[in-house]
Amino acid sequence: MDANERSLHFIEEIIENDLAENPAKKVHTRFPPEPNGYLHIGHAKSICLNFGIGAKYNGLTNLRFDDTNPTTEDTEYVDSIKADIRWLGFDWEDREYYASDYFDTLYGFAQKLIKKGLAYVDDSNADEIAEMKGNPTSPGVESPYRNRTIEENLDLFERMKQGEFADGSRVLRAKIDMSSPNMHMRDPVMYRIKKAHHHRTGDDWCIYPMYDFAHGQSDSVEEITYSLCTLEFENHRPLYDWFIKELEIFPSRQIEFARLNVSYMITSKRRLLKLVEEGYVSGWDDPRMPTIAGLRRRGYTPASLRVFSEKVGVAKRDNLIELALLEFCIREDLNKKAERVMVVLDPVKLVIENYPEDQMEYLETENNPEDEAAGVRKLAFGRELYIERSDWMENPPKKYFRLGPDRTVRLKSAYIIHCHSFSTDAEGQVSEIKCTYYPNSKSGEDVSGIQAKGTLHWVSKREAISGEIRLYENLFTDAEPTNHEDKDFLEFINPDSLKVLKDAKFEPSLSNVPAERHFQFLRTGYFVTDPDSKPGYPVFNRIVGLKDSWSKKKQ
Repeated sequence: MDANERSLHFIEEIIENDLAENPAKKVHTRFPPEPNGYLHIGHAKSICLNFGIGAKYNGLTNLRFDDTNPTTEDTEYVDSIKADIRWLGFDWEDREYYASDYFDTLYGFAQKLIKKGLAYVDDSNADEIAEMKGNPTSPGVESPYRNRTIEENLDLFERMKQGEFADGSRVLRAKIDMSSPNMHMRDPVMYRIKKAHHHRTGDDWCIYPMYDFAHGQSDSVEEITYSLCTLEFENHRPLYDWFIKELEIFPSRQIEFARLNVSYMITSKRRLLKLVEEGYVSGWDDPRMPTIAGLRRRGYTPASLRVFSEKVGVAKRDNLIELALLEFCIREDLNKKAERVMVVLDPVKLVIENYPEDQMEYLETENNPEDEAAGVRKLAFGRELYIERSDWMENPPKKYFRLGPDRTVRLKSAYIIHCHSFSTDAEGQVSEIKCTYYPNSKSGEDVSGIQAKGTLHWVSKREAISGEIRLYENLFTDAEPTNHEDKDFLEFINPDSLKVLKDAKFEPSLSNVPAERHFQFLRTGYFVTDPDSKPGYPVFNRIVGLKDSWSKKKQ
């Protein structure tokens, strides 16, 4: 079904009902990342949703950084987030905002609540506050500081701002209901003291608003009509609405949707940071990481991630999406546009003994059979070639259609060959294969009487260049590595998630290919140039194999 023909998801239904009642209502969304790590595949879905909703209803989408915790935030993350969003194909134009833009406004909002008797300064520490709150089955206990006078609270809050008190010694709490069944409504903390350097405001502030206080108010300041967030914030919505109501500010509306969970991936920033800091991966852009930077380096395209987000849909309940769907999306995208090339990952030498020793010819092959406009190219062919070691078997079974003793195969876009002998090394591994070829069997010519059921890819030994192949597998051996109460997710790290082949043989056209160029290596899979490539020594990452397990599963 075309994207324009699909049924509406529940958020679109809400918006369309609102617009039916009030055609003048504007649609204004926002994407609000916290700059404390790199964005991951779950954020990609949220980006596509927020910017997609804005575009569909001729509205606007803001980019706003939730930078209220200076100890975990960094400009590196700000820059990476902006780069990721642009790479995905979205543009926030001039609407780049920060929660820190509103620190003065938020401070004024807090003072307003104090003046209304709806906020107070609490001298209790974090453990004492947690104990006061009780648990969901029993009411909490009011703080002994809850009934301070408005004047005392205003004075203490101002002195907190001036840096008079130590970190953790005081907080500002909303005065709501300590017996509420919703734990978030039991006098939540609004401000805490944190004498830390902020990446934008420097040392101007030593008190910082909590997420629940800053988020809804920032939405309101920007007049966001639809604040879309994941289901874990559903229980926060009454507090979101309470602040807006009591402050009498623009009524932004929070709507929750299911977060994106993909098998064999984790999307916890804390756990992803642990993988980076403890060296389980090479960095935030390691191709095994579910970060947008990692997926990009792995070879996923913006189009494939946008289609994936569309296919996943927008649900009201959390579920686990199979990784096979993501792989299906990249195959579908690259099958149409990736140039086909021949690369031998694990080479073994093949000698065509009846081919003239000094002769080289250049054979024509298509660049992409799915795209006639892609044209053709010439490949050097000579007496000595490389083929895949896995395409040889000394004692093959009956239905084995690759090469073995006294067997015949076709070389892709070239000739049919017949094996008559081979050599092995000290370990018994094949080291050289000797064949003869049929001169009248060139691809496209009449080959009546010659039977060759298998077709192999190859590279000319004389013109081949050496390079590196990085074969990536899932980083985890378990589909839900964080879903085990008795085990740490690190116990499921896949020790075979990366295999490096340092002597692969490439067509010479791949000697100096820029980063992020996508190819289909014939009979092997889809690959992308890694930034580590150097002229004369290419480095490629495997994106995904050719096997389409998702389509088979659907059938």
